[in-house]
Amino acid sequence: MGQQDAMNTRVGGGNNGLSGGEKRRLSICIEILTRPKLLFLDEPTSKTVYFGTFSAANEFFASNGFPCPTLQNPSDHFLKTINKDFDKDIKEGFVNEIPTEEVFSILVNSYKSSDIFQHAQTEIAQICKQHSRAVEKEKRHVTFFTQCHVLTRRSFISIGFNPRRPARGALLLFVTAILTFMTVGGFPSFVEEMKVFERERLNGHYGIIAFVLANTISAIPFLIVISLIPGTICYYIPGLQKGFQHFFFSISTLFASMMLIESLMMVVAIGAGIQGIMMLVIGFFRSPADLPKPMLKYPLRHIAFHKYAYQRLLKNESEGLRFENYHNNNNNVGSGGARPMILTGEDAFKDIWHVEMATPKWVDLGVLFAMVVFL
Repeated sequence: MGQQDAMNTRVGGGNNGLSGGEKRRLSICIEILTRPKLLFLDEPTSKTVYFGTFSAANEFFASNGFPCPTLQNPSDHFLKTINKDFDKDIKEGFVNEIPTEEVFSILVNSYKSSDIFQHAQTEIAQICKQHSRAVEKEKRHVTFFTQCHVLTRRSFISIGFNPRRPARGALLLFVTAILTFMTVGGFPSFVEEMKVFERERLNGHYGIIAFVLANTISAIPFLIVISLIPGTICYYIPGLQKGFQHFFFSISTLFASMMLIESLMMVVAIGAGIQGIMMLVIGFFRSPADLPKPMLKYPLRHIAFHKYAYQRLLKNESEGLRFENYHNNNNNVGSGGARPMILTGEDAFKDIWHVEMATPKWVDLGVLFAMVVFL
């Protein structure tokens, strides 16, 4: 199929991948691999009026009365000569040329009687003769293990060349929510431990502060591991902000959130339900301006730790980002009229996710740890 030069070229990938014609030929190659007895091809190529070197194409068209005009691309001239789309212009008198059907007839007859055609037929005969034995061999399929190997390798290459880029806002909310909800799983063991605590406290073995402090210190190493391993995977694979400082900010926010929810579970047994209500008012599901002021906006939104965790993660991610603005019109989110074509991450997150950029991200982290101490 003449694809030798494209053996190590990606099929997709825009300008670096195969062209449209090469993709069509590749699809034919894939079907031929199984050696089908019958192969239907729906116009894989157009009607052949010339098959030869590019250097001889100008001479061929000129010798048949269709010379390429000066300062015109030969490829465009060839396509215009044999393209039926220009017949309408011919009928309306815009182009002083003969109909395309007559052009086809002239070029096809000339080509069949030319030396170029005879040379092509000779080459085709030689190729068929060389590969006749291979075609006559018994049809065989590759083994199951070879199929698995090839498909696995293709999947790895596809994932490596095409990393998934999820929406930052949704990703950060999901990571925060799933890790904090996981802590609810430790509540049954905490209930059993509370029974022992009540008996031992009443017997005067230790006080409440010692018990809470001991449980907190013992939980810290495990919370660090739980926030570090999943947080690292969810941070680097989707391609979030590079740099250790941004990564440290993200992991510390997850750790503070998990510490806080551990403290919340000690105070309130229905921690999961409270988390669900708090997540509704952080600004992801509904704009803060649209929240009913009684209860949901004041005070629930301001005491929901999810708000500070989510805002801090978004602020950390927005630093230094630049986006191409495709909505440079009067229908922008927010106010101020048309926005510039290059939009900063701070402005984008402020408009879309209603992030309070005026508050430093370290303040949000301080609020989270203050809640941990308070609870």
